[in-house]
Amino acid sequence: MEETLHRAAAAVALALEALSVLAIALGGAETAAKTFIPWLLRHRAPGMRRAAWMSFGRWLLLGLEFMLAADVVRTVISPTWQEVGLLGAIALIRTFLSFFLERDLAAAAREQTFEPGATPARMEA
Repeated sequence: MEETLHRAAAAVALALEALSVLAIALGGAETAAKTFIPWLLRHRAPGMRRAAWMSFGRWLLLGLEFMLAADVVRTVISPTWQEVGLLGAIALIRTFLSFFLERDLAAAAREQTFEPGATPARMEA
């Protein structure tokens, strides 16, 4: 029974890691297309790179979440103190990455909603 659980957890973790890679690869391909195709065709628009960056940031967040889930599943099946410590370090790093990436995306989204000529200080008042 325990061996079956280990195999199932390993398969789930592998699937989550594959989803993570897929999400980041799709995000990278989409970002490249949004950035380079208009550049090559000389159809540049204001904010084009920022929109592509924000889209890629969302894909990266999704990928990070899948990676963290895979790490949790792997650690749950046979937690040693070393594995728990490693998971804690990985979770901490990925949480910080996610936090700052989300914060930057939110700030960029707020900047896009500003009126022309408006500054953040004038918008908050």
